[in-house]
Amino acid sequence: MYNEWFSIGPITIYGYGFMIALGIFVAYRVVLYRGIKANVEQSHIHNLLFLGLAGGFAGAKLLYWITQFKNIANDPSILLNVSQGFVVYGGIIGGIAAGYAYCQKSNLNFLKYLDLFVPSLALAQGFGRIGCFFAGCCYGEETHSWFGIMFHHSELAPNDVKLVPTQLMESAFSFFLFFVLLYVARKKRPSHGVIAGLYLVSYSLGRFGIEFFRGDLIRGEFGPFATSQWIAIGVVLITCFVFMLKMKMPRSEYRR
Repeated sequence: MYNEWFSIGPITIYGYGFMIALGIFVAYRVVLYRGIKANVEQSHIHNLLFLGLAGGFAGAKLLYWITQFKNIANDPSILLNVSQGFVVYGGIIGGIAAGYAYCQKSNLNFLKYLDLFVPSLALAQGFGRIGCFFAGCCYGEETHSWFGIMFHHSELAPNDVKLVPTQLMESAFSFFLFFVLLYVARKKRPSHGVIAGLYLVSYSLGRFGIEFFRGDLIRGEFGPFATSQWIAIGVVLITCFVFMLKMKMPRSEYRR
């Protein structure tokens, strides 16, 4: 698990950054392919992708700063480090919010486009967590089980002790979720918003469970649960509430 792969002159290629970039590229190709098949205007896909990435980056960074408020108060220089320190849930919320604003301004069906993008979001997360594995961040707690992994040169994870491979666990879960979402979208052809709701609930439940095995306490804890677990609970409750309201709408509006 080496994060620094190789250098070309002054440019260093890092495993974390490479996997993030690869995930974005593959996710873009998938959403573009699905969008073309669905006769969606490509300009909207490009705009939503750009705004989603910008909103996701801002949201992930902002939520990280919120969880690190006490540390930032003691050391404000943390705010200057823009290359490290992100919270995935902040990225999801920020990206969705940016997409919602664009759809409202462009008079587009937000849920239709959200359904188009969320399978690719799960796919990108799968690649991103492999990047976390290379970097050593988001590591698991110490274990003596056979499936534990050991870092030897990590700047973030504890070295020379067996850890639960939470990065790979979430990566595998995200890839699995990607294929499930594609299957449901292709075979079941559900109403607008169902794929997005399935993603939000499924990812939140999976993330809630994996968080119990995380060992990087820097992410913040409140009471019995980590920050991400509280957010997961909120996402599930809000998503279920929205769908309860949606199901009470007239059938014509429900499928619009």
